[in-house]
Formats: sequence, C-alpha cells, structure tokens
Amino acid sequence: MTPGWWTEAVIYQIYPRSFADSDGDGIGDLPGITARLDHLVELGVDAVWLSPFYPSPQADAGYDVADYRDVEPLFGTLPDADRLIGEAKRRGLRVIVDLVPNHTSSAHVWFAEALTAAPGSPQRQRYVFRDGLGADGGEPPNDWQSVFGGPAWTRVTEPDGRPGQWYLHLFDTAQPDLNWDNPEVRAEFVDVLRFWLDRGVDGFRVDVAHGLIKQADLADWQEPQEILSGREVDKPRPPMWDQDGVHEIYREWRRVVDSYGSAPQDGRVLVAEAWVEPAERLARYIRPDEMHQAFNFEYLLAAWTAPAQYAVITRSLEATDAVGAPTTWVLSNHDVVRHASRLGLPIGTPRPNGIGAQDPQPDAGLGLRRARAATLLMLALPGSAYLYQGEELGLPEHTTLPDEARQDPTYHRTRGAQRGRDGCRVPIPWEADAPSYGFGPTDASWLPQPPSWSEYALDRQRDVPGSTYEVYRAALRLRREHGLGRGALRWLESADEVLAFANDGLRVLTNFGPAPVPLPEGAEVLVSSAPLDGTGHVPTDVTVWFRA
Repeated sequence: MTPGWWTEAVIYQIYPRSFADSDGDGIGDLPGITARLDHLVELGVDAVWLSPFYPSPQADAGYDVADYRDVEPLFGTLPDADRLIGEAKRRGLRVIVDLVPNHTSSAHVWFAEALTAAPGSPQRQRYVFRDGLGADGGEPPNDWQSVFGGPAWTRVTEPDGRPGQWYLHLFDTAQPDLNWDNPEVRAEFVDVLRFWLDRGVDGFRVDVAHGLIKQADLADWQEPQEILSGREVDKPRPPMWDQDGVHEIYREWRRVVDSYGSAPQDGRVLVAEAWVEPAERLARYIRPDEMHQAFNFEYLLAAWTAPAQYAVITRSLEATDAVGAPTTWVLSNHDVVRHASRLGLPIGTPRPNGIGAQDPQPDAGLGLRRARAATLLMLALPGSAYLYQGEELGLPEHTTLPDEARQDPTYHRTRGAQRGRDGCRVPIPWEADAPSYGFGPTDASWLPQPPSWSEYALDRQRDVPGSTYEVYRAALRLRREHGLGRGALRWLESADEVLAFANDGLRVLTNFGPAPVPLPEGAEVLVSSAPLDGTGHVPTDVTVWFRA
C-alpha cells in the first residue's frame, strides 16, 4: 500500500505575526506569507503549518480564539486565507492550520452567553463552571494551577452582581476551558473542521490535544503543573492531561477528515500537539483510527549526548511501529527556546521557559554548531520532520529581549519568574540592510529584533557555501532524492561519543565526543553540518551524511 504523503513530509511552521508583514504595521500577516511562499519552495519543504490566524483579542498571541470561522483583521481577511491556500497549492505546498479545541477566548460569543446565564444553564455547560468551596463559595473548586502560573480558576460575578461560580482555565484567564463532555461542543468542532476542509486545507495541528477531557471528579493534584503529562508509566496521570476519553473525540474527527479523501496522496491529516510521555502513551493518539501524527516532544527534550539520542530515537520508532504510524521529529517551535540557543547551554541544564538578559547566556557558537548537527541527524531519520520558521537561518533565541517588551502571559502571570516564549517569536530577518531586516516595509516590529540578526538574514546566506541556509537546502534535497523519510534505520554504532546509522543507501555519523572521528576509507561525503578537519575526520558536534 502506498504510504500517505504525511509519512515522510517535511512541514514548515509559520508563526503568522512574525513571518512577513505586508502593510508595515509591524505584525506579520497572510498576504505577507503569500508573498514569501517561494522561499519555502526554494528551501525544499513539502507543507506549511500556520499557527492561529483567527479573530482573537491576542491575549495569548491568537491561541485565544474568538471565532473559529474567520480571520483576525490584524492578519487579513477570509479571502486572503483562501488566496494563501490556493497559491500554496499552486506551488505544490500543502497547508495545515492550527485548531485550538481545549479552550476558547473569553471574548467568544459562547462565553459571553455563559456569563449572563444562570448556573447549570446550557450556556454554562459548554464550559467547566463549578461552585466554589467554603461556606460562601469563596475558594476555588480544586487546587489546580495554570500552565501559565497562578490558579487555574477564576470567579465570575453573576448577572445580579453577587460573587458566583468559578470557571476553569488551564492557561490564561482569557482562555476558558471547554466542556468536552457536552455533545454541543463536539458537534461545533466537527462543523469547524468541515468549514476549513471545504476551503481546501490539508489538515489540522490540534493544540493541547491531550487536555480536552478532564478527570470526572476534578480531583486535587498536589504535583507541580506541567503540560507534559508524566514520564512514568506506573504513576498516576494528572487529572487534567491525557485522559482516555480524548481518543473517542479523535476517532470521530478521523472519520470526518477521511470523508474528504483518504487516498495516500490526497488524504487530510490530524496532528496532535500532545505533551505525553512515555512514547507508548503518545502512540495511542496515532492508532489507525485516530490521528495521523503526534509531535515527538520527548525527542525535542532529549539531551545532546549519544546515549540519550540513541535511546529516544529507538524508543520512538518502536512505539510508533507498534501502531503502524510514522514517527515525527522536531527540534524547535513557537513554545520552546530555539535549539540554536538551547543546545548552547551546558548539557544537563533543565529546559528553560525562555531566557532573559539576566539569565545565564548560551554559548552562541556552540549552540549553532550543535543545532546544525542535530538538524542533519534529525532530517536523516525515517518519518516526518517539522521545521520552525527561521531555524533554516540558524536563528538563535532573542536572549536579551527587554522585559518591558515581553507579551507572553507566562511572563506576566509568574511576575517574571518565567521569561516565557517571546524570545523564539521575534520576527525573522530576510534582508540585512532593509528596515526590520525585510520583515516589512517599515522599521516596525511587534517584538524588537536584535542588532546581531543582520548576519542571519536570508540574503547574507543564499548561495553562500556552508551557510546554515545552504546546509538545510542541501539536506532537504538529499532527503528527498534518497527517500529517507520512507526509509528504515539500521544502527551501525552507538557508543558514548559516536552515533552512526544507515538509512537505506545513505550513512549518517554524529560525533559527540572531544576527538575527531574517522570516516570509513573511501567514504563520499554528501553533506556535513560543518567542515571536516584537515585529515578528513569528523570533528566534535558535527553530523555527516556519506556513502561508503
């Protein structure tokens, strides 16, 4: 049977407000994306995933959706979205859009109706409203904490002016959680799926896919709140994450998307953002009648050592093979410190939620060197790979972003204890000497761009041998030519300092150790993440693709 297009695709994530600004207001938009689609073709990716562009008060950069069937005016219009989808398809690019089903915006008409309705009303039953504890109901219904910091419950004022019930928001107060035990909620999102499928999208990336169903008793949870559901098989899962009831929802969605074409090269896809461990638990989301892919966050979090990389790659492939699904690989996205900076921190450093000017700074040169090696390692693996806008330029995190410029609710709800995600969301540079580095026609930029970013601009790297951009282009071309995405991995060496494997006719070696490593005699190097040394050996923190 011919595998689906998604099983080997390289998918490029666009964060709309930071990709390209067509009108000079400092915020990226859909026409800006359309004007830059040729960059994606030249780079060599297969599909684009768009972060939310729906009407929203932007309390969480668009992940607080007020209307799932329209476009936020900051980003354009519904005809702009149609044109973007059409122009992408004309260039052979598929389009995946973000879907945010765990919560709506507090500006959504449903929530406005809930606030004016009585406790227990159908309008309130679309969300998770509960009476408070204590004699006057003045205490939250349980001890849950928000992922963004602070309590996960907010008390409302009833229409008669009295303090009333509490609503659940696992994220910001402006993001009330929906009640997925309510059939009306389920029917609404099936209709939303059909709305965008009818407009020609090729699938959906599902935000917080592991959070829709909550444990029925809303039991207290004494552990720290983490979006990652838990690493241990034998320990209880948090009552707000990875509940078994989510799978019924995704079986229904799978039937919907399959009705639009399930042929291998025509199928629509569902992609889970499910922060779930271990890999065997994550694999449940991609069983044959559920989603097609799930982001491999365990891989993203793995330490930069040969044993850690070997373990996570092996475990990931075994878990997905057991359910007949492709493995996905990802190193950066809009929620984590860019891997060009993350890998510049000492090995073993816990993953930071943002980096500020007062925090320990990554080694920029080491980070980029390791990032290029990690990317070449990732792109040689069988399965599907995700790239985050700007990583093909080697962009680091903006680690000296002024605190007064930060907009992530995480920063504000934790009173600055967590720097948040703004540093990976800064508008990307296209032209070194242009206003806003070519992001838009003016100097305006919704987050300030660091002066050092001129050296990363696309026009400084295109056609420059050995540049990060050209390494990405070469790797994506070779990946396609050799069919690496649909290949099979065979380990050749796994030691404390070296990782080597074959994927069909191509060999890959990554040197994690301090001493250069020789290639087999007669090896033909196809691409390397950095130059080999004078004797043809592979230096530290370098990945090489070769024939032998």
